Amino acid sequence: MSTEIYINHPNFGLLYRLCVIEKDRELFTTLYAQRLFFRVNTESKSTNFEPLTRTEARLLMENKLRNLRGNGNWEDYQNVNKLYENTF
Repeated sequence: MSTEIYINHPNFGLLYRLCVIEKDRELFTTLYAQRLFFRVNTESKSTNFEPLTRTEARLLMENKLRNLRGNGNWEDYQNVNKLYENTF
């Protein structure tokens, strides 16, 4: 079973989901270059794309890792950590 999730950005094309930040907020990056990052808010009917710098995206993932480690959710921690290491 594949857990990869993609979304189409109106200007930048296909984006790849790195991780869920919190409820209704996810971190996406451009599919090929992984140089542009977006926090996507799916709370309302419309999808909102908030561009992020590489540093902001890295910090979001580090906070997510810290929360997963604190909750003892080791399986999710390992999955997100692998994506973190491959991306940054």
